[in-house]
Amino acid sequence: MSYKKTLLAIIFTSFLSSKSNAQTWEVGLQAGGAGYMGDLNPTNPLKVSGLHLGAFVKANFDPNWALSFNYNNGKIKADDAKSSNEQFRQRNLSFSNKLHEMSLMVDFNFFDYFSGGGYSRFSPYLYTGVGAVLFSPKAIYQGTEYKLALYDTEAIDYKTYALTVPFGFGLKYNFKSNWTIMTNIGYRNAYTDYLDDVGDKYPDPANFSSDQSVRQIQIALSDRSNEVLGYNIGGKDIQRGDFRKRDTYMFVGIGITYTFVSQKCF
Repeated sequence: MSYKKTLLAIIFTSFLSSKSNAQTWEVGLQAGGAGYMGDLNPTNPLKVSGLHLGAFVKANFDPNWALSFNYNNGKIKADDAKSSNEQFRQRNLSFSNKLHEMSLMVDFNFFDYFSGGGYSRFSPYLYTGVGAVLFSPKAIYQGTEYKLALYDTEAIDYKTYALTVPFGFGLKYNFKSNWTIMTNIGYRNAYTDYLDDVGDKYPDPANFSSDQSVRQIQIALSDRSNEVLGYNIGGKDIQRGDFRKRDTYMFVGIGITYTFVSQKCF
């Protein structure tokens, strides 16, 4: 059995070596919009609420497959006061959040695309992968901006980073020599329900800080319905958000890439 394992190891190493020699490097920039679906926007997957900028380095192994390291920065926000839903307007929560995402993603080109040594200058493509996102939801109360994660507005001390699973679809076109223009839309399933600082029930005030100055801010930020109604609608065991356990965010935009073509690719 040992010789079979040795043979498999040699074949696998040779395969990786051939892929490494043939790969074509590509760098790119992208800009567009960012959006989110969660407790303050549960129904509109195409709603753009902020700007998005991104950059990547990509290794094209052949005309169909590529692997990229990506950095994306985007801003998402939502405001119950602007909702068409009356219950949301009464709840009166809001947030803004700057996302910093790093990911490793695999592309699949439907056509034998130029960058990996193919002959097609146009191709639709799919992508997916794994990543991590850093976030910090904020809200403005009486003219002051507060970092909501610091105030445990649901009496839950959540992390401000999370694993993400990106997936999406795009189009790319090699318009001149080494230059390509692309457009894509992609969603990220985030393994957190607190991109918007809303995820569960209104907290029991008994779980708030014993420091009165902090406690007052916690009470004010956790239930803002009294600013609209004159009284609070929240209370222990009353639902504050929806029942979904994860938030989703989206990046959409256009970009440009430059491919470093070597003779080994063809």
